[in-house]
Amino acid sequence: MPAITPELLTRFDVAGPRYTSYPTADRFVEAFGEAQYVSALQQRGAGSVQASKPLSLYVHLPFCESLCYYCACNKIITKHHDRTGPYLRYLSREVDLHVQHLGSQQVVSQLHLGGGTPTFLSDDELGELMAMLQRNFSFVPGGEYSIEIDPRTIDATRLGTLKRLGFNRLSFGVQDFDPLVQKAVHRVQPAEQVFALVAAAREIGFDSINVDLIYGLPQQTPESFDRTLAQVVELRPDRIALYAYAHLPERFKPQRRINAGDLPQAGGKVAMLARSLAAFEQAGYVYIGMDHFALPEDALAVAKRQGRLHRNFQGYSTQPDADLIALGVSAIGKVGATYSQNAKDLIEYQDRLDHGQLPVVRGLAVTRDDLLRRAVIMSLMCQGRVQFESIELSHLIDFKSYFAGELGRLSAMQDDGLVELTDSAIEVTAMGWFFVRGVAMVFDKYLQADRTRARFSKIL
Repeated sequence: MPAITPELLTRFDVAGPRYTSYPTADRFVEAFGEAQYVSALQQRGAGSVQASKPLSLYVHLPFCESLCYYCACNKIITKHHDRTGPYLRYLSREVDLHVQHLGSQQVVSQLHLGGGTPTFLSDDELGELMAMLQRNFSFVPGGEYSIEIDPRTIDATRLGTLKRLGFNRLSFGVQDFDPLVQKAVHRVQPAEQVFALVAAAREIGFDSINVDLIYGLPQQTPESFDRTLAQVVELRPDRIALYAYAHLPERFKPQRRINAGDLPQAGGKVAMLARSLAAFEQAGYVYIGMDHFALPEDALAVAKRQGRLHRNFQGYSTQPDADLIALGVSAIGKVGATYSQNAKDLIEYQDRLDHGQLPVVRGLAVTRDDLLRRAVIMSLMCQGRVQFESIELSHLIDFKSYFAGELGRLSAMQDDGLVELTDSAIEVTAMGWFFVRGVAMVFDKYLQADRTRARFSKIL
């Protein structure tokens, strides 16, 4: 691979979306509310094409005992565990309202509990939540049922409880094993603790174990991150999610506690990503794309080989274009050709449910052009390749004519060695994977019309 030049780093050291959706969530509008969401639910419940596909469920559990300075999630920092009981009752009301419009026992093949810290809930409360969901939805045997875990909140006994409750996949938040970095982000957790938990999870028999890492954190250097990479390779999780830290202190107050001078620059971040790619490839991992790696036998790697990979609000997924029902404060879902988001404020979320309303406060009904561009962007993000004929047959367009302007802009990227353009396809090169968000941005109609990108993180 050619060397990444300082000029190229400077040119692409810009802000841009991660494309967990298209259009991106910042394009949601308040004109899309409960009435429009109910219509989408009822259309699915009445037997639309999408209704034949199993659902994905996401449940947002916002509570955390301590603040991690890098975090951009919607969370509530509290030591008061008695706040979770009322929250579960509101989740139950929200599910009841969904069942009214969808019908009961909709088939579910994916469940993800995120936060916040889902393991902030007690074992009994997690059991209550799972029982409530299982009463209202039909969970298929062998589905993907995952939960995010803060290693500081759990032990081997609790892992056994999670397995009995029906979870078969775990995601451990590690971020970095380096003590200086952990102290800088206010999340100290010894590596020995994580290794012991992963060993226990394997003994218990979980199907898949994921580890989350973040590069670009304060006090990180390529050399310090090399040590973390070596420890992760030794740990050998089934999946690795490697995220670039998004420093947006003007939007996320906790990040104001991070000294910007302690953050690595774009060159250092690219070096960390390059070394991560090399380390994980050498250890036998498949590079899924942008921020995910998996062992060859993992379902994510299999889905990539078979062309079934997709991106949703939790990252890469094995379930192509499934409807996603999102429950809880701030949760974002997708039903049919719509996106929707619940109230971000807990009081507003509860107030709407107290009035018998689904707590959707904004969203979007996607257009034909949105669907077309989403297909192109997701092909780039998931497969690193866009086959013109496939897009033309699915959307009844002439690709080169419809995207003449975009192909013109890509020609400059071809000169930089980021993509290869042929008569029939766009191919992201090995070097282009470092800049894949920038490649995808070429097809983002909203970004071309609005150059104000302060709402997004840097793509490097």
